[in-house]
Amino acid sequence: MAVFEKVQDIIADELDKNKEDIKLETTFEALDADSLDVFQIINDIEDEFDVEVDTEEDLKTVGDLVSYVETHAK
Repeated sequence: MAVFEKVQDIIADELDKNKEDIKLETTFEALDADSLDVFQIINDIEDEFDVEVDTEEDLKTVGDLVSYVETHAK
């Protein structure tokens, strides 16, 4: 499964959204994700991909997060 699809699944589950609404260019703001939601999404992604996400990174869109995981995953 591609990184994007897995990230999409995690976000859809966490925010109770349709996968079709989550695209690479979608911002977390557009998904109505608050900081706690984003924290939980990042935790799930860290567990899934065995990667540590630097929360200081400027991750504004789903694509930013996918790129970060692809670059930093072990």
